[in-house]
Amino acid sequence: MRPRATQPVSDALGHGRALVALESSVLAQGLEPPYNREAALRMTAAVTAAWAVPAITAICRGEPTLGLDGDDLERFLLRAGVRTVSARDLGVAMAEGADGATTVAGTLALCELGGLEVFATGGIGGVHRDAPFDESADLVELSRTPVIVVCAGAKSILDLPATLERLETLGVPVVGCGTDELPGFFSTTTGLRLTSRLDRPAQIARAWRAHRALGRRSAMLVVQPPPADAAIPTEIVDAATRAALHAASLAGVRGAAVTPFLLGQIQQRTEGRSVHTNLALLEANARLAGEIAVALVEGTS
Repeated sequence: MRPRATQPVSDALGHGRALVALESSVLAQGLEPPYNREAALRMTAAVTAAWAVPAITAICRGEPTLGLDGDDLERFLLRAGVRTVSARDLGVAMAEGADGATTVAGTLALCELGGLEVFATGGIGGVHRDAPFDESADLVELSRTPVIVVCAGAKSILDLPATLERLETLGVPVVGCGTDELPGFFSTTTGLRLTSRLDRPAQIARAWRAHRALGRRSAMLVVQPPPADAAIPTEIVDAATRAALHAASLAGVRGAAVTPFLLGQIQQRTEGRSVHTNLALLEANARLAGEIAVALVEGTS
């Protein structure tokens, strides 16, 4: 089946124009209002400025959708009965006619369904701290879905060394753009060295075409640090994360509630700086993704 697409997205697909997928979970469950609205505006504007077409992905009233807009987008921004939808949840959400905001894994599945090759997000999920058996479905989906994913690394609340190791085990290439190490999401450095660095969209596009020519079925993770003027020093992020994890333990927070709880705690403990960093990196990642999508189209034209 083909997802429902808005007219701009449908036209872009029909004419071979550059497209960039954007996840909806960051809007409906991640950033709180009014920051989620600002994120949507900044991300879509950044993709458009790169001469690509943005496509916010979702399950909208039970229908896989590329290009959430208008009243539908407004409903997601207001969080009116919108559930979180990972790749495993897509079928159930469709069968129940639900509104579902797609995570990284859910967005990857819709990208493959709709034929989109480039996706921009903030940070991927990964291996959780102090619980190596608990890891995000994002990792497995990255290993089996051929899409370029532009992000600022994995969320800082995760076990970043273990997450990088799992990506290697799963055969997912991790390419630094403007960096030789895995970014720390809110911060620019982690000390975790990468084996590949490509600083220009055209280079990334060539590497992707070679990856696909070899028959590789995994995603390619392109990581760039948050903008320097918005990044938070590593020591501040680490201290806030440790305190947030301790608070979660004391409060007995478990399962899917952990990530939003921790991010909320970090927001409080950084006096709101983390939100502004998040907005800046989302915009920067969307812009880079747009440039890569254009380079892919130009390389095949």
